[in-house]
Amino acid sequence: MLTLTVPQLLWERAQTTPNKTALRYKDLGIWNEVTWHEYYEQVKHFALGLQELGFKRGHKLAIIGENRRQWIIAEIAAQSLGGISVGIYQESLSHEIAYILKDCGATFAVVEDQEQIDKLLEIEHNIPVQHMIYYDNRGMRRYTHQKVKDFTAVQDIGKTKQSSLFESEMQKGKYKDIAIFSYTSGTTGNPKGTMLTYENLLEMAKHLSDVDPLCDTDEYVSFLPLAWIGEQMMSVAMAMYNGITINFPEEPSTVLQNIREIGPHVMFSPPRVYEDMVSRFLVRMQDAGWFKRKLYQWFKPIGEAHAEAALSNKPLSFTNKLLYTLSDYFLFSAIRDHLGLLRIKRAYTGGAALGPDVTKFFHSIGVNLKQIYGQTEISGIALVHRDGDIKFDSVGVPIPGTEVKISEEGEIMLKSPSVCVGYYQNETSTKDTIQDGWLHTGDAGYVDEDGHVYVIDRLKDVIRLQSGEMFSPQFIENKLKFSPYIKEAVAIGKDRPYVVGMINIDMENVGRWAEKNQIVYTTYIDLAGKKEVLELIQKEIQQVNEALPEKARVQKFVLLYKELDADDEELTRTKKVRRGFVLQKYQPLVDGLYSDENSIQVVGTVKYRDGNEATIETTLQVMTLGEEVA
Repeated sequence: MLTLTVPQLLWERAQTTPNKTALRYKDLGIWNEVTWHEYYEQVKHFALGLQELGFKRGHKLAIIGENRRQWIIAEIAAQSLGGISVGIYQESLSHEIAYILKDCGATFAVVEDQEQIDKLLEIEHNIPVQHMIYYDNRGMRRYTHQKVKDFTAVQDIGKTKQSSLFESEMQKGKYKDIAIFSYTSGTTGNPKGTMLTYENLLEMAKHLSDVDPLCDTDEYVSFLPLAWIGEQMMSVAMAMYNGITINFPEEPSTVLQNIREIGPHVMFSPPRVYEDMVSRFLVRMQDAGWFKRKLYQWFKPIGEAHAEAALSNKPLSFTNKLLYTLSDYFLFSAIRDHLGLLRIKRAYTGGAALGPDVTKFFHSIGVNLKQIYGQTEISGIALVHRDGDIKFDSVGVPIPGTEVKISEEGEIMLKSPSVCVGYYQNETSTKDTIQDGWLHTGDAGYVDEDGHVYVIDRLKDVIRLQSGEMFSPQFIENKLKFSPYIKEAVAIGKDRPYVVGMINIDMENVGRWAEKNQIVYTTYIDLAGKKEVLELIQKEIQQVNEALPEKARVQKFVLLYKELDADDEELTRTKKVRRGFVLQKYQPLVDGLYSDENSIQVVGTVKYRDGNEATIETTLQVMTLGEEVA
């Protein structure tokens, strides 16, 4: 098992547990199951269909779409033939897709639906793709382009071919073969194609499983983009290694409902998902009846005491244990059930820093939420909290097989069997990032006496005020985003006299608050400009400031006239702020925050998903903390 490829592992599971459920997907309100045998057969048929169309060893297959079983079937089918799968985020614009397709040289593309086919046809003459295969046929009846093909039709071609052709190709696969290209998020420039082998992925799965074992009866809900290394880590590598069942939601809008229906045993999400869960819960609690609010107020301190004990490795007294058991019976189990986390063994978060307040909230209601740390270049994970050894401000300790050290400049460096081969056709970046087997992460951090690693921030992003004090902008931003009314925050202060912030309000939560307070509004920009909303966010930031060191406190802020958006290149496709780009784009705003002006005239553009742009002219109020709105 230790030296098998992913397709070979699939074959092995199809032989040993053919009738066990491998995949489950919801369609038209009904959960459908796919056994390991059926999974293998569908991969085999699609692979043979691809082979008939000319797919060969070393070819690249790009995949674009929501989380569907066809996504993984296509990936493993390509790998079975000695090919490489290349995931692309489904929200990517045409020019972003074209860049990746040309960079990796993909000649085949499997996409979800009409929207993605239209994107490919728009850039048809600028990309190497010769076969465009879709798996959702809604709206596709009149598409007669010779490059466009139906997923099922390709499988039908494969059904007419000899199984031995597939099996012989699959068995040629080697443990050190490249399995996927996982493109980086592109926070500092164009995405780079990280080359990851089966060894990289499955050694990561083995070592994580040594720490946190999973069994073949465990359930996992796949709802984060499969182009992201974190989802590849769980839905492919961990699933194949442990034999867990992967569940696909019906639609992106039904994810939370589907999580409640499945009740997964393990969950992995970036901080934004957990932050949204907390925000929605807090807002719903504000809208709840008197008795429910009172009940939560009674039991909340008991849960917080439990969380503090868990996060500081201190024992609870018998009385506190009894009180927590009662609290869990009457309230916390119901909250977990409402969130779909009643059966959760452990929930992971990674991809960015998670605020300590969010961590404490989940531990207070009995969710074993653990921080992980990793990057695309190390197959998604290198460090994780151990059960019973969680320090909320650390990112855990190395998993087996991983070494960590801190450079003289304070950079975190990692070495493990899961470090990638390098970047595709980019020797310069490869040499800069991987030296003597050590991965240079670009993150500043340190290791404590217990071996826990602490990430401060990106080396290049650490705020150093003119007075010399150093702070992590992420730490400040995460504190701000714990407010249910703040969706995104950008803390600024590098080489400046004090810290300022650019804030995105949470449209849904602030909108609900406005309606409750009889404040009439029309659009996002109208709501963000309301005096009452400015005062609301001012109070929220003042509360956050009380928990921050004096020099790190936000002195001024503005509410942005639009949400930061990946389509405007302000966020990556994994929703990380592209800090350098944002600061450059909003330079007049930054300058205004450091001036004596009380308002800033803004002329900006908004790009819509259809490619059209609109110009916005508005005046933003500069809020100074501690003063009333003018």
